[in-house]
Amino acid sequence: MHEPPVDVARATSPRGELLLRRRYDGAREVLELRANGVFVMDTAETSSEAALAHEALATVEHPRRVLVGGLGLGFTLTAVLADPRVEECTVVEIEVALVDWLRAGTVPHGDHLLADPRVEVRVADVAEVLTGAGQAAYDLVLLDVDNGPGYLVHDANAALYQQPFLASLRRVLRPGGAVVVWSAAREPALLGVLGEAYDSAAEVACPVSLQGREEHYWLYAGRAAADSAPRG
Repeated sequence: MHEPPVDVARATSPRGELLLRRRYDGAREVLELRANGVFVMDTAETSSEAALAHEALATVEHPRRVLVGGLGLGFTLTAVLADPRVEECTVVEIEVALVDWLRAGTVPHGDHLLADPRVEVRVADVAEVLTGAGQAAYDLVLLDVDNGPGYLVHDANAALYQQPFLASLRRVLRPGGAVVVWSAAREPALLGVLGEAYDSAAEVACPVSLQGREEHYWLYAGRAAADSAPRG
C-alpha cells in the first residue's frame, strides 16, 4: 500500500503559497515543490536541470562567472558547480523560504550545496538583479525560474521571455558569453527573440523519461561572439 503524500514544509509570501511535499515512488522517497498548487519540480527526475547546466556551460569557453536564476531544489546549481571552470556562481531566488529550506537541510544536500565558497545567494527578483548588474558582469546566465514561457509559476515572469528583457541581458555578458533559458515545451518565438538580440541562437532538445513516457524538454541559448563588445 502506498503511503499518502506528506507536507514537509509550507510558507507564504507576497506571491502566494510555497509547498514542499514528500511522496513515495515505490520504495524511493521523492520531494516535490509546488507554488500556489502548481507543480514546479521534484527529485524524481532531475536530468533536465543537469542538462540545462551542461548544455549552457558547453556554449561558453571560459564560464568563470555564472548567474543562475531560480534555485529550485538545487540541481541546476549542483551541475554548474561540478564544472571546475566555474569560479563564482550567483544564484538568485525570490522565495526566502526555499533558500531557508536548503540551508537547513530540509532539502537533503542543500546545506552542503549553499556552503560552497563559490556560491553567492541573493534573495531577490532575478530581473531586478540582472537589470542592476554591471556591464560584462557574467560569462553565463541561466534562467530556470519557470517551466518556460508557456508555463509560468507567476504571471509577472512573462516579461523574462520577451524581447526587451532578453535583449537587455546582452549588456551583462562578457564577449563569448551566453544566456540560456529552460522550457518544458518547444518555443519557436523564444528562439526568434534570442536570434534578434544575440550574435547566434540555438534550440536544443533534451530527451527525458517521464513516468515511462519519452518526452523532450527544450533549451534556448543566445550567445555573444567572442570578439564582440558588450552593448550599452
